[in-house]
Amino acid sequence: MKFDTLQQGISFYENYAKVSGFDTRLYSTKKRKSDGKISLKYCVCNKEGFRETPRLQSNCKKKRPTTRMGCNARITLKLINDQDNYIIFSFREGHTHPLTTPNSAHHTKQSRNLTLAHKKYIMDNSRANIGATKSYRLMKEHVGGYQNMAASVTDFKNF
Repeated sequence: MKFDTLQQGISFYENYAKVSGFDTRLYSTKKRKSDGKISLKYCVCNKEGFRETPRLQSNCKKKRPTTRMGCNARITLKLINDQDNYIIFSFREGHTHPLTTPNSAHHTKQSRNLTLAHKKYIMDNSRANIGATKSYRLMKEHVGGYQNMAASVTDFKNF
């Protein structure tokens, strides 16, 4: 496939990932020395690779779950030299982990986002001295359940 801009190629892979049931992240970039344009861009499954094991720390309160599982799924976008277009240079489809089901797809990072209505709702509740968690539970009741929420309780807390 051919894309007019790099962002179009990235958006294509993100949409593909959303439909397929996984999240993506941008991995690496290679630039041309002559003009500084991005010549290669790697987009990978968010479970690609392995995290380095942190040294034992005495002040560690909570052990974080493992999120990376060595998945090899990725796409490489390459700049065509004579044009300013990008093509799919390589595509690896195989995942080493189960993909999300349509019922749980709303929990993926790409599906979660705070809209302006969410932000206003959080701010209004905050002025009434209602915390983020309680605001999330109230919003869940308004929209009809967790499956209809476009954000997580952590997103509410972070805002």
